[in-house]
Amino acid sequence: MKILKVFVSMLAFLLIAGFNIQAQGDIISADEFMKLTKTDKDVVIVDANKPSNYDVNHIKGAINIHHNDLYKEGEIDGLIKSPEDLAAFFGKKGISETTTVVIYDDGSQKYSSRVYWILKYLGAENVKLLHKDMDAWRKARIPLTAQATTLEAVTFTPDTGKEELMAGMHCIKKHQGDPRVVIVDNRTADEYNGISKSEGHLPGAININHEDLLTETGAFKSAEELQAIAEANGITPDKEVIFYCRTSVRAAVAFAAFRNILGYKDVKVYDGAYLEWAASNPVVQ
Repeated sequence: MKILKVFVSMLAFLLIAGFNIQAQGDIISADEFMKLTKTDKDVVIVDANKPSNYDVNHIKGAINIHHNDLYKEGEIDGLIKSPEDLAAFFGKKGISETTTVVIYDDGSQKYSSRVYWILKYLGAENVKLLHKDMDAWRKARIPLTAQATTLEAVTFTPDTGKEELMAGMHCIKKHQGDPRVVIVDNRTADEYNGISKSEGHLPGAININHEDLLTETGAFKSAEELQAIAEANGITPDKEVIFYCRTSVRAAVAFAAFRNILGYKDVKVYDGAYLEWAASNPVVQ
């Protein structure tokens, strides 16, 4: 039995290492960003901060897209618009499904990861994440400005919605209790336990605070560190992993980490998240 556990652990590590070689490309460094902008003059830079922050300072040439602009109106906060409406929005901003896009935010990874996940869900082919680290940006000489940028509109032809990246309420209900599926709550422990800002969590969900996936500076942790977190929580590459938080902004951070750093293939975000679930279903503490 002990030999089998060792074998499974080694196999998981090899799978992660193999996936990581290719998947790491979606997360780029400041130096890689500067090289990309020199070789690809059509790259679109997206500042995912609030408009008020964008107006103060941003990367030269960046357009502003905040995640709040991507949600539909309704009783449940944070549900994204239809693929058609999102495609029209991004097209007006100058982004098509084939555009090379680099997204950054205030350094928290929350807003950039959320926009990243939405673009990947729509079928965008080449989307990168850049961490805002001012020391690294200064060393790489990334130019900053307060001058706003607008781009010519293009046509974004969306996938009908990559269902393999999104989980709906029906998916959660279907897989509860399934040992092949791990549902992960990316809120704080107090929220998960119903002590603060919530009544509890989805039945069967485990808790991994999204901040535990990041370093003190807000960068994604290394593959080795993330693998240790995954193994400690019984998450292996052969399982389907569904992330959620209050509105699945923080869940997108976990999605980006597991998809890119660890190379997990079957990872989803429950877009309705806690708010949708709790509106009509029981939660536990």
